[in-house]
This record gives sequence, C-alpha cells and structure tokens, in this order.
Amino acid sequence: MRSVNVAEAYAAKLTTAEKAVATLADGETISAGMAIGQPPALLAAIAARVRADDLKRLRLYYKIAMEPLAKSLLADGVVEKIDAHSLFIGGPDHEIIKRQAASGRKLVSFVPVHFSQVPRLFEELIALDTFVVTVSPMDKSGYFSLGTNNDFASVAARRAKRLIVEVNRHMPRVFGQSHIHVGEVAAIVENHVPLIEAGAADPSAEGRIIGSLVAPMVPNGATVQLGIGKIPSGVALALERHADLGIHTELFSSAMAELILKGVINGSRKTLHPRKHVFTVAFGTADSYAFMDDNPAFESYPSSYVNDIRTIAQHDDFISINTAIEVDLYGQVNAEFIGDHEYSGSGGQFDFVKGASLARRGKSIIALQSTARKGTVSSIVPKVAMVTDVRMDVEWVVTEHGAVNLRGKSTKERAEALIGIAHPDFRAELTAAARRVTLI
Repeated sequence: MRSVNVAEAYAAKLTTAEKAVATLADGETISAGMAIGQPPALLAAIAARVRADDLKRLRLYYKIAMEPLAKSLLADGVVEKIDAHSLFIGGPDHEIIKRQAASGRKLVSFVPVHFSQVPRLFEELIALDTFVVTVSPMDKSGYFSLGTNNDFASVAARRAKRLIVEVNRHMPRVFGQSHIHVGEVAAIVENHVPLIEAGAADPSAEGRIIGSLVAPMVPNGATVQLGIGKIPSGVALALERHADLGIHTELFSSAMAELILKGVINGSRKTLHPRKHVFTVAFGTADSYAFMDDNPAFESYPSSYVNDIRTIAQHDDFISINTAIEVDLYGQVNAEFIGDHEYSGSGGQFDFVKGASLARRGKSIIALQSTARKGTVSSIVPKVAMVTDVRMDVEWVVTEHGAVNLRGKSTKERAEALIGIAHPDFRAELTAAARRVTLI
C-alpha cells in the first residue's frame, strides 16, 4: 500500500486566504475556532466577500469573540448581513448588544448551552458546512495541532463538510485529542501573526483576601479547576505553598503555568490522567504558549469530555473554583446576566459545580467580591436576574467577608449566612428584603 506523502499533500492544499474561502456558497452555516483559535486571515477574507455582497445569508456560530471576529464578521457593515449566533457573549458582543438595544434590530442571537454540550450541537443539531480555525505547523506525520483550542473545534472540524486551517507557527503543538491530519483539510493558509495574549490579571485586594479564605479548603494533592481574572489570580497566589496539585480544567491560564513552574502543580496524585495537565481551552501569554508547545505533560480534549460531570466526578479531592456576577439569598448563582441583557454565558461553570459536588471529597466554590460597580451595588442580592447554577447544587460561597457552605442549610439559614458575608453597607437592606418575604 502506497503511503501518502504528507509534504506533497500540504503543498497541494496551500493557498491564499482569498482562494481558500472562494468556494463558500450563499446560505452556508459556518463556524470559527474559539478565542485564540480564531483565524484572522480566513475570517477577514470571508468578511470581505460578505461586505462586497459576494456571499449572502451566512449563518455563523461562534464562542468568545475576540479581535479576529470583531474586525471581520462582527464588524459594522458585515454583522448586519449575516445571521450571527453566539455561544458565549464576549467583549465585541457587548457593543453589538448596545447597538441592537438602541435600534431595536436583532444582530446577534445568544444560544444558551453548557460548554459540555457545545460539541453535541455540531454532532447532532447544527449541519456545519465550513469550519475555519488556527492550527500549529504540521508535523512530520502530517498532523496539525489545535493547540490552545480543543473545546468544540476538534468535533466541528470533523463534522463540517469543509475544513480550512490557518497555520501559525506561534500556535503550540499540544497532545491529547488535539490533532488534525492534512488529509482531513480542504485548504491551508499560512499566517504567522502573534497569538492573542490574555495574561493573568493582578489580584485585587479583595481577590487576595478571598484567595486566603479559599486556599485552606484545597488539600495538598487536590485536582483543581480555576478560571481567569482578579479573584482567580488571588486564589492562585494563595496556593503557592501547596504541593502536588493537579489540573483538570476548562480553562488553562498563565497563572496555572506559573504554579507548574514553581512546582506546586505536578499532577502526581490525580485520580484520572495522573501527571497530565488536562484542559479544553487555553488563554495565556507568549511565554505560557511556548511552555505548552510540544510538552507531553499537557493534554487537551473536547469540552464534551473535560466538562462532562461524569469525568469530573471521577477525580478524588476535586476542587472547583468559579466566580459569579451575583448570588441571591436563596443560593442561586448568576454568572451571565446584567440588567436586561446577557453579559457572558453559562460556559462550563455549572458543569464543574455539579461535577465537583459528585466527586469523592469534592468541593464546589463560588468566589466573588461582595460589591460591584466600585462598591455601589451588592453582589449578594435578594433575587438574581438569571440562574446559572441552581440552588440545589451550590455549595461554598466566598466573599472577602467570609465563607459559607450552603449544602444542607434551610432557606432561612442560607439567607442569614449569605447576609453575613455580604458587604456591611448592604446587610441591613438585604435583611429587610428577606423579612418582607418571610425568608427570615
């Protein structure tokens, strides 16, 4: 049997971005890689065709739009001409939502879905015509790596009728289930631009206090899931004296990379995938991307595996640490809605809240600052605007004023406990609100 010459296959499929997207037809359903995986050259070429009315009635599905999408398919003069569907509201979407609220014209539709279920959408419900994504350079065996972005990309890439990849030498080569063979690709474009960086935020004063409260809840040898932001940075800082921690996380961040380099994280006591840093999407810096590159300790898998509550629950001592916009006196958590509009999305938060609660000696922790908008509003509220995590599954809630475990508490006990960790300036009005409905 004659083997495929992968170098020849690569050369045959190598083309320009404009030629690569020339085969897209009117009315197609398309998707792009998430976040760092968004291919700027390919998206710009598609947007140019839409802007010129050379490509019409596109239906777009995307998650966490960043600059490549913001400057292309979500840009003024383009987004109005497509049917855009967001699986998680990001920065560029906020401006579009403001515009559509002012004009009354719908520009972006939000699709409520847990991150664990996003790959299933492309397997069962969305007939995808074209998928475009950034990948690492091809190895000698003919495989590209999805690098920072497995998420839904590894599934969408294979379910789409047409896969177009944008090769970027800055994209790390990652192990696990991250590889796409040149034989699976319709066209290849090369564009070696720096990857978007999203470094660890400096922890706020409140984040440092919250970190000091959370750290004692994390035993040495635990497997952790941690997000990104000022509070997660505070938690990461407080974990620096821990030992033998492991990673099984939706999001791998530069703060986690620092803990690995400091020897805090080694995965030696993980129940599942010991000594492997398991994630589904990564946000970081050029240094953390380089650290991941060709490093066999890193493995990425689809969110349908990483975020599956059955996978999470297999880990002993699993500690899930997430933040939120607000928590109400019943213990319901809102991590996605502000005012009248979707601000982010459920993402994988509930996946980990539920999964951690099912793990042996697991803990689910919601950590949030007690106030928002420069101290003018309380993050502990009488009733949340939208429920991301249902009260039956919420366990620990931590603010800079303390930590409470809601598991097993009555509604009265919950309300009293949450008022006790609210900012002192808002405790009286929260107490009055609870009494009005005889909650306490």
